[in-house]
Amino acid sequence: MAKKKISDLRVDDFVKAGLSAAEANLLNQRLLSLSLSSSSDPSDTWRHLVSRRVLKPSHPYPLHQLLYYTIYSSHHSSSPPLYWFPSLEQARRTNLGRLMEIHGSKLLGESSYKDPITSFPLFHNFSVQHPEVYWSLVLNELSISFVEPPNCILDTSSHPSKHSGTWLPGSVLNIADCCLQPSSHPNKQDDSIAIVWRSEGFDDSEVNQITLKQLRHQVMLVANAIDANFSKGDAIAIDMQMTVNAVIIYLAIVLAGCVVVSIADSFAPKEIATRLRVSDAKGIFTQDFISRGGKKFPLYSRVIEAAACKVIVLPVIGNDVGVQLREQDSSWKSFLSSGKQHPRSHHYSPIYQSIDSVTNILFSSGTTGDPKAIPWTQLSPIRSAADGWAFIDIQPGDVYCWPTNLGWVMGPTIIYSCFLSGATLALYHGSPLGHGFGKFVQDAGVTILGTVPSLVKTWKNTQCMEGLDWTKIKTFCSTGETSNVDDDLWLSSKSYYKPIIECCGGTELGSSYIIGSLLQPQAFGAFSTASMTTGLVILDENGVPYPDDVPCVGEVGLFPVYMGATDRLLNADNEEVYFKGMPLYKGKVLRRHGDIIKRTVGGYFVVQGRADDTMNLGGIKTSSVEIERVCDKADECILETAAISVSPANGGPEQLIILVVLRKGYSSSAEALKKKFSKAIQTNLNPLFKVSLVKIVPTFPRTASNKLLRRVLRDQMKHELSVHSRL
Repeated sequence: MAKKKISDLRVDDFVKAGLSAAEANLLNQRLLSLSLSSSSDPSDTWRHLVSRRVLKPSHPYPLHQLLYYTIYSSHHSSSPPLYWFPSLEQARRTNLGRLMEIHGSKLLGESSYKDPITSFPLFHNFSVQHPEVYWSLVLNELSISFVEPPNCILDTSSHPSKHSGTWLPGSVLNIADCCLQPSSHPNKQDDSIAIVWRSEGFDDSEVNQITLKQLRHQVMLVANAIDANFSKGDAIAIDMQMTVNAVIIYLAIVLAGCVVVSIADSFAPKEIATRLRVSDAKGIFTQDFISRGGKKFPLYSRVIEAAACKVIVLPVIGNDVGVQLREQDSSWKSFLSSGKQHPRSHHYSPIYQSIDSVTNILFSSGTTGDPKAIPWTQLSPIRSAADGWAFIDIQPGDVYCWPTNLGWVMGPTIIYSCFLSGATLALYHGSPLGHGFGKFVQDAGVTILGTVPSLVKTWKNTQCMEGLDWTKIKTFCSTGETSNVDDDLWLSSKSYYKPIIECCGGTELGSSYIIGSLLQPQAFGAFSTASMTTGLVILDENGVPYPDDVPCVGEVGLFPVYMGATDRLLNADNEEVYFKGMPLYKGKVLRRHGDIIKRTVGGYFVVQGRADDTMNLGGIKTSSVEIERVCDKADECILETAAISVSPANGGPEQLIILVVLRKGYSSSAEALKKKFSKAIQTNLNPLFKVSLVKIVPTFPRTASNKLLRRVLRDQMKHELSVHSRL
């Protein structure tokens, strides 16, 4: 797009972007008045445009692109362009803003505390220096009741081997019971709506709902059946879609003092078997089939290929399972009837345990050897929910939807985030890829919508969400992959440019270590802060931390005292994985996370890929993600790119190879794309970077959680080039 100022745009430009002549004239008049009243700062222009709702969700997307890219065409700062700005009134209404208004002056000093926006960096720094003070305040904000209160918030002396510290020692509770009981703060009553849901194919039906009291009764019924079939402490797997019943089963397993084993419903039998073996699972809940996109896919048959243990099978449709069960297995109906033998089947006395008792075994999405088995104690859900409370601003009355699965960290995270904050959980039983899911978001009145970038890309490219009203959404969230600015622009435009809170963390942390904040302006695809109480440094090539607040790129090192971070793995050495070889900082060994991050002018963070996705091109270190960002925009035929570097078989400098997946219906040659990529990279990144090879491929290899496997691509290309070299 040729660089223009907003004042250079004409009515014809708006007609070309999809408006009628009358709409284009009206918009032109509004923009003329806007350009007269705003400063030369592009972010001021964009801020005025958005605050006055000049751009509407119903406007064609090319118009949104035209205005955003025109306004920011003159943006030359090394800080990312901003698209969302908090108002003081909004900030004071957020959970964290309210907490700061009450306690800020006392904690930071009368003269230091100003307001939640101005004082956020000070307050964040205070939380890193005094985590026990911050957590003592936040514990009172969540629906957490201890049967035995903790002796203190944090003990760093009694177990020196625990890098993360000993948190809430001596406390006893049942975290699932905390989710199910009413509370006055946050406001969560028996008749409040706990879950809303709809099944695919019933897109014009009323949205189903269940109250907190009804949910509690259902969970207790299942907990009684678990008691009749298993023993306290047993590991019990869940391998099914994230339905209402899956959530009930999850809470019931924890309520009964057992341990959930999380398995994604996309896994092949071999991967299921690995997770059952590593966790020593005594049983598994599954479905007869998976229902997605109007099709049924076998699930029970995959599970029994992997599982010798007892399998409890739920029907995907109706009340009866649609498969022949093995003798040792049980239908959902007959399993529930075993709990009904209990004289008070809807009553259950929770199993209360210490804070460090394991409630859930989750797995990394690793692809070499066994995936890391990560135990979540009762502390992990508290950390998880607290970060949602502080940054996503989950409040009573919110309806929170994030299409995910209990096999991934976001499944348990959204359960605890909703039920410990008093919000309603929204579930769509089916594929999130089409119009049906979007209509559910509209009809359920979703106020917080979580996504992964590839999902947003699909919605945008297929235009399947056209005509829907998503304006009740106050916040979007995104995690799992690096976000694309253009896709995020599309998403945010669907609700008058509401913020997209980017989240980046790990299952082993129980949280995000960097995130977006509603107390700071936001930029597409960027993180504005470390999470509360999280300290981090960015390390240079020699493992030396760059000074704070200096723009830089390097591997992140986390401060080791971290509430909710795991201090053991079931099938690997926690010390070796997260601490071995990491430098000391202020007398303590930093925790490894493995991300390469860039800190920009203004203190924003952009993830540049994993530490093993960096490349050395002509003596200059760069990341795959940085090159892919530029190449993705080089031609409209490109769906996505993957950048890797490979050393030639006979030695020499690393060669840059770009692999490309084309959009459906488009064609191009590798040679033509090579010229475009070279020009784009040399113009936007570095004139010394040279593209050695371009290869067009049908798809990219990915992990089950959809992360791009550049390592696999690198190995394939090494082999290919080596064979070619021998020939």
